[in-house]
Amino acid sequence: MPEFARKYSNSYYTSYSRQYNSSLARKTYYRETQRQTNSEPVPLRNNVNSKKVKRNNLIHRIISVFLVSLIGLFVLPAGFNHYVKPILKGGSSYGYLKADYEQMRFPTANYISNSWYLGQRSLQGANTEKPLMSEITEGQEIESLKNQLIGLAAAYPSIHPAVYVWNYEDGSYVDMNADEVFATASIIKLPVLVQLFRAIESNDVNIYDDMTLTEYFRTEGSGSLQFKAGGSKYSIDDLARIMITESDNSATNMLVAKIGSMTNVNSGIRDWGLKKTHMQTWLPDLAGTNKTTAREMARILYNIDNPGFLSTTSREKIFDYMGHVHNNRLIQAGLGAGATFLHKTGDIGSMLGDAGIVYTPKDKKYIVVILANRPHNSPLGKEFIVRASELIYNTLAG
Repeated sequence: MPEFARKYSNSYYTSYSRQYNSSLARKTYYRETQRQTNSEPVPLRNNVNSKKVKRNNLIHRIISVFLVSLIGLFVLPAGFNHYVKPILKGGSSYGYLKADYEQMRFPTANYISNSWYLGQRSLQGANTEKPLMSEITEGQEIESLKNQLIGLAAAYPSIHPAVYVWNYEDGSYVDMNADEVFATASIIKLPVLVQLFRAIESNDVNIYDDMTLTEYFRTEGSGSLQFKAGGSKYSIDDLARIMITESDNSATNMLVAKIGSMTNVNSGIRDWGLKKTHMQTWLPDLAGTNKTTAREMARILYNIDNPGFLSTTSREKIFDYMGHVHNNRLIQAGLGAGATFLHKTGDIGSMLGDAGIVYTPKDKKYIVVILANRPHNSPLGKEFIVRASELIYNTLAG
């Protein structure tokens, strides 16, 4: 039979079918075996000795207890005696080591503080519930005068002013940026003066005490004290007068030290109820870090005349100093003939200002504060203040 015919004979086909089925069965068995092997892993015989494991765990526990006991009996007591106990007692086992634990607790207290109590510095907010200074009672705002001042400011675009005016007669006022914070320049000497007299009234300072001018207090800027001989003595009265009339920086620093420090000045300011006025730098403060607002400076002026805040004797002394200020080129230059001005000026490169109380020949009286940020030493700052003073005086002088 030909080869081709044999392939299709029944016997050949039957033999081929048997071989195919046998091969298919082997493949199926292999796949089933693999599936069972993957899904059901054969468990391993456990050859670990459980008694040995328990014995090792017991040894580990004994060693751990021994080490903890050793630390508790020897290390911790030694640490307590050398470190904790001295801290609790306020001393130290090592005389050459000094630790300021208060400084560790409050690391910023030395430069962010305004209160000193029982030898500790702290930062306190303004006393707004029971302030020592009375609030200024405002009536109606003088819109016509405010509009004139706004128009004047528009004519000086390089000058950024703050103006506050208050009329004693009816409480009418003008507020132009009066709550904006400005550098005080030498106007900070006004709250220093007020705090000085409050210290005098509480018998912490005597106005006839003497202070010695030393190199520590001598400083540049305004005032004649910087040119005086070292070792010269001045009474508190003399220093206060020089501080205001000459705007003397050396005298100011001496008086701040006599009161206690800048912290004492700031503590007083917070007690008065002022939130934004503070002294941060000894004079001269050319960087303008000492701050105030026109409204708060007006409140200080208002309370100098408050018998519940300062005595009549203190008020007369303060007004005497303020009535003899040498610089009459700012607000005073815009007043009419016969007007009296009790004030304090301030002048640094970036800010020029004046604050005081005006008495007119017709017995009118008003508070005026003008602060002007300007390009460095620009004469336009002075020009604006003089012209603003003229507008205010012409409106309120009567």
